Amino acid sequence: QETWNTLSSLAGLQDPFMTYTVYDDAVTLKLVQEACALLDVQPDELLRLFGEHFFSFCKQAGYDTMLRTLGGDLVEFIQNLDALHCYLALSYQEMNAPSFRVEVTEEEDMLLHYYSDRKGLYHIVPGIIGAVAKDFFDSSVRMVVLEQTEEEQRTGKQEHVVFLVQMWQNLPEKSNTNQLFAKMRERCQRVKRHGWDLIKTAVLPEKSQPQRSCTPCYPERLWIEEKSFCNAFPFHLVFDANLKVHQVGVNIYKFFPGLLSDSATVDQYFTLVHPQVTFTIESIRQFINSQFVLESCGERSSIKLRGQMLWMDSLGCMLYLCSPKLRSLQELQESGLHLADLAQHDVTRDLVLLNQQRLAEMELTNQLERKKEELRILSHFLEVEKEKTEMLLYAMLPRHIANQLKDGKSVEAGEFEVCTILFSDVVTFTNICSACEPIQIVHMLNSMYSKFDRLTSVHDVYKVETIGDAYMVVGGVPVPTVTHAHNVANFALGMRIAARDVTNPVTGDPIQIRVGVHTGPVLAGVVGQKMPRYCLFGDTVNTASRMESHGVPDHIHLSAFTYSELKDSEFVLEERGQVEVKGKGLMTTYFLLKNLRLSEDAIMGREDSHYPVYPENTDQQTAQGKCETCSLSSLGPSPHLSPPSPLTWSLPSPVPSLSPHLVPPLTCPLPLPSLGPSPHLSPPSPLTWSLPSPVPSLSPHLVPPLTCPLPLPSLGPSPHLSPPSPLTWSLPSPVPSLSPHLVPPLTCPLPLPSLGPSPHLLCAL
Repeated sequence: QETWNTLSSLAGLQDPFMTYTVYDDAVTLKLVQEACALLDVQPDELLRLFGEHFFSFCKQAGYDTMLRTLGGDLVEFIQNLDALHCYLALSYQEMNAPSFRVEVTEEEDMLLHYYSDRKGLYHIVPGIIGAVAKDFFDSSVRMVVLEQTEEEQRTGKQEHVVFLVQMWQNLPEKSNTNQLFAKMRERCQRVKRHGWDLIKTAVLPEKSQPQRSCTPCYPERLWIEEKSFCNAFPFHLVFDANLKVHQVGVNIYKFFPGLLSDSATVDQYFTLVHPQVTFTIESIRQFINSQFVLESCGERSSIKLRGQMLWMDSLGCMLYLCSPKLRSLQELQESGLHLADLAQHDVTRDLVLLNQQRLAEMELTNQLERKKEELRILSHFLEVEKEKTEMLLYAMLPRHIANQLKDGKSVEAGEFEVCTILFSDVVTFTNICSACEPIQIVHMLNSMYSKFDRLTSVHDVYKVETIGDAYMVVGGVPVPTVTHAHNVANFALGMRIAARDVTNPVTGDPIQIRVGVHTGPVLAGVVGQKMPRYCLFGDTVNTASRMESHGVPDHIHLSAFTYSELKDSEFVLEERGQVEVKGKGLMTTYFLLKNLRLSEDAIMGREDSHYPVYPENTDQQTAQGKCETCSLSSLGPSPHLSPPSPLTWSLPSPVPSLSPHLVPPLTCPLPLPSLGPSPHLSPPSPLTWSLPSPVPSLSPHLVPPLTCPLPLPSLGPSPHLSPPSPLTWSLPSPVPSLSPHLVPPLTCPLPLPSLGPSPHLLCAL
């Protein structure tokens, strides 16, 4: 579908194709041209493949049985194609089908003549004929263009292409040999023949068996009188090589009495519509096996005749046995005919009645197809509008809350044990509002809030609401996370940086903001039915608001609870002292200054920087509120770890002197061979710390040797530490309870702070 959409757009097609709509050949040729360029194939090969596909499409569309009955071999099939096209023209009136004529040369070569006034499409023919031969007659064909000319015909220049058709029977596969012999035995048992007749019956395919020969028996004289013949065949013509009319049926004479005048010729009253050749005896005899359609011309009654031409050699005349070509009862009335004018043996009676019903079904199908296309377009527009609506809804409410409301479910309030809330406002906002136009305030707040909104996605915090110049976000709600304080702290640093790019409309200087942050429990839920909002309730909200209102311009004001979450991490904090807080009394508060590990680009989430990395471990957290820098909980259940316990790595203190030696990133592939075979450790590998180059300053940190209460003797000396120093692992004392349970979590006091959550560390299992 995507390829077709691309192709149709390249060809300049806007509307979809309809089954019963006629399209100009220029559209087809344009599609062929663009498809060849898009798929890198030659036009003749593309049209051949289309011919094969068109044959399959016709079979799937319900014409399979009709096509199979056209002939017993390929020659008969092709000779009757024109008759099939004439029948289909009853339903598809504007169909402009080609004409086919088969010629067998003296050398018994088969020549296929193709005539069409639609130029450039003859390469479709080998694809269709090849598919027919393979499917219906179990044969293969090879078609070569011998001649291609343009002939002047009644309708103008017509393309005439002559194909040399070479055909051979496909040999059965070896796997089908037994089936072939079984069919041969079955045929032999059905017939009572001997000698060569029996051999022919067994070997020849049933559809290729020669028909029983019969010598026609002609009477010595024709036992029918002239009057009875003209009444039995009310629509017939007899004319000679000069097209002079000698005999007509009674109903043709009824409409065209001048045909029997001495100087009357057929071409004075009729034009040859099909085949599209000149109206001469020579052209008619070339297409003697085709169905001929004549249409009255001039101001005479409008009528079309279709039928068969028979050349009477002894008389030197042509007999045209025909009947009116009618598509519906309406055409029957417009032609001035009645069903009684048609002979009782003429199947045109049945065709008119059946085709009337078929045309009604086609019209209904056409309407349904158009309605289907309209519904598809409307459905696409509806899906686009639905996505816009959902984006707007998800901007107002958390995604899972919005989905519950869409499903008609009630959303109950939830209690969150710990989260971090941030409030901010613009310094001297009241003075700014009184000194400038309202539209300037709107532009200023929109610029500022747009920058803040982008940062919420960078640091995974939820925007609760904005009231005037106040901006409120929360970390750890509605999705709990152990890094809620870190997320909000980095977001606050980003707010302060973003505010520098927003101009005060009064002074023209960057605006200043106050930020207050507090950590604690809250209750959250959806409030209201019209314009519902996801709101937070609890004393934590009030305290966070107090931190903001008692803050200092261009500073991030923290409560003691938030400080306890951040104090042992990468953030630089400064104690402010005790502050008298309204409704709270004296509180010891702090200022957040910066993040040592993250650059300004990383905090702002710019494209050319690494985004902040927040640990995903939500199961382990130290009593002091410090998050483990690297949790290896992915080891999962194992017979050697029962009950499962994460192997954590914690950093006791910063070691600044290591920072210049940690580029490029250190790799930490984890191998725990002593844990034994496990589905979660396959295959094991050694735990090594690799450094890009010799780092002498590391030596004071490797003395005395580091110890880890886990026996891993296979590690041995590491070639990646220079100067070489054995990285030994030993148990400080026998701990019997450690082996089966590994409690408490094992720690390795390695003073490498940048091994924590950082974009410069690759920690892989």
